[in-house]
Amino acid sequence: MTQSTDAPIDADSDALRTLLRHQASTVTVVTAPGSPAVGFTATSFTSVSLAPPIVSFCLNLGSSSWPAVARARHVAVHLLAHHQQDLARTFATSGIDRFATPTRWRPGPEGVPILDDTLAWLLCRVVDRVTVGDHAVVLAEPEVLRHADVGSPLLYHRGRYAGLAGDQPGVARRPAA
Repeated sequence: MTQSTDAPIDADSDALRTLLRHQASTVTVVTAPGSPAVGFTATSFTSVSLAPPIVSFCLNLGSSSWPAVARARHVAVHLLAHHQQDLARTFATSGIDRFATPTRWRPGPEGVPILDDTLAWLLCRVVDRVTVGDHAVVLAEPEVLRHADVGSPLLYHRGRYAGLAGDQPGVARRPAA
């Protein structure tokens, strides 16, 4: 184990942001119905409970997507595959129609947009929204899901998109023991 020789510093928002860049996160796109429909890239998706099944994600209260998510009864969470970096960038870009071509999607259950060819997606019923600082933690119960049997997740680490080491070109995957 290596130890840092740096002295501890105050945990302000900049220091916390820098520290959290060391944590790899799964990249998701959350969509919600509306006029127009909304969607955004999120790296805060996580499982909260299995009994009952509850997942969560966070959204900035100042986001252009927040008003639609604040009133949505259902949302979809899409886990992106490693090759979907462009889709992640599209849904992370402000001021554009994120559902325009080349984004491929269809209306799903409850009118929620479902993105095509993602690694997995979950249609969820929103059960609560908890305001914490400048964000809302959205808690949702998965009702329907679909997942691919193959593929690798898109990750976000140190401010850029990444994949698992065994999924990188030129990196051999070790057989399971």
